[in-house]
Amino acid sequence: MNIAIGLKISSCALLRNKIRSLLTMLGIIIGVSAVIAMIGIGQGARESIKEKIAGLGTNMLLVQPGSLTRGGIRGGMGSINTLVPEDASAIVEKCSSVAMAAPVVRTTAQVVCGNLNWSTRITGTTSDYLPVRQWLIASGKIFSDDDVRYSTKVAVIGKTVSENLFQQMSPIGKIIRIKRIPFKVIGLLAEKGQSPMGTDQDDVIMVPLTTARKRLLGKHSSLRQINVSARNEALMKKAQDEITLLLRERHRIHSGKEDDFIIRNMADIQDAATASTRVMTIVLASIASVSLIVGGIGIMNIMLVSVTERTREIGIRMAVGAKTRDILFQFLIESLVLSFAGGTIGVLLGIFASRAISIFAGWPSVVSVQSIILSFSFALAIGVIFGLYPARKASMLNPIEALRYE
Repeated sequence: MNIAIGLKISSCALLRNKIRSLLTMLGIIIGVSAVIAMIGIGQGARESIKEKIAGLGTNMLLVQPGSLTRGGIRGGMGSINTLVPEDASAIVEKCSSVAMAAPVVRTTAQVVCGNLNWSTRITGTTSDYLPVRQWLIASGKIFSDDDVRYSTKVAVIGKTVSENLFQQMSPIGKIIRIKRIPFKVIGLLAEKGQSPMGTDQDDVIMVPLTTARKRLLGKHSSLRQINVSARNEALMKKAQDEITLLLRERHRIHSGKEDDFIIRNMADIQDAATASTRVMTIVLASIASVSLIVGGIGIMNIMLVSVTERTREIGIRMAVGAKTRDILFQFLIESLVLSFAGGTIGVLLGIFASRAISIFAGWPSVVSVQSIILSFSFALAIGVIFGLYPARKASMLNPIEALRYE
């Protein structure tokens, strides 16, 4: 049978029962749109997580305090802290895969400006911290190496701190008091948003490392962490190995002994988060695809009804020369037309639903070409699989018996 003739006959047959055809397609429409929307939500969540982790700094390694075991009792991370600023300097000097390293100390303090005050995180670090974290300055400047060397009382503040202490005014050049010590604001950080852990990264004040240790924490205070930037992403594993060997040597850790530090690779964290969202996407798509199967069952039921209703028509066509494969082909085309039309409407509805979810629910959603092709192909496959039995049943009818059918 010619494909064009088959399409014409199928279209006429389906249009004779418009409401029934539309209701038959409904399962496919809902299934395709649900699959696209669910995959879009999953992919949107994955991209959002990747973006937030990338916001912490690409090619970044976190060197943090390790755990202490004493009397058979293991303490948690940070129960022992032997990290010192000199470790950061040694990492840059002796690890060829490392571009920069920024030591960090932290505390929380009430900050006062005029008659306003705000409790926030105080981060003591060096001028390399912002490049390592890929954090920009919105206005003003970051403190220099000389500020770190001479323990200058200067500060760079985040957007949240600025809004609560200065409201709509520019903070540059203003004086704030941290633990009653005056600091001059020399820079305003660009907005960073929430971290993957949900904390507000803009709720922070950065001061020179030496200033924080001498005036806010005590000069013998230990480091909270060292933020390290590898020269490129390919060298992150090598940089991690070099840092491990160097710190074990500097901290005099003998062979077989446990490290007194922990190195976290941001690439590994991102891979783990991406794997989790990928599993979530597959689960959501699998649940949504059940409605596609239900839609396929609907197509099979309606096609069986159609075969029964058109038994005499089939007998007449066979009597005038139609072959078994012609009848089979005709009913398969009808099933595919239903799937194709339902899939097309479902794709459009799925894209619209994804956009609506993004706008009204505030959930990130990414509709990819792959998800559209996957769901549409699945819909066509459902049409073939569930249309095959009714088509075969129609093609196997006895012409004589079919002509007698009333």
